[in-house]
Amino acid sequence: MGGLPIDNQIRPLRFEHGEMTQQQLAERVGVTRQTVNAIELGKYSPSLEVAFRIAAVFQVPLEQVFQYRQSG
Repeated sequence: MGGLPIDNQIRPLRFEHGEMTQQQLAERVGVTRQTVNAIELGKYSPSLEVAFRIAAVFQVPLEQVFQYRQSG
């Protein structure tokens, strides 16, 4: 993904959930579409609260949405 050590599965999860758009996810989470886009592209790490909200929208554990990539 991007330069951050956090990978995510937001895009595949959106498509598994009725081809949900970034805008639809943003509205359900309470952020802007641009924020969802930046998180999805790995350019921005969400707050813990936003991360949990995203997982809740998809009804999956947080670890299924976000994975920490350890160096070394």
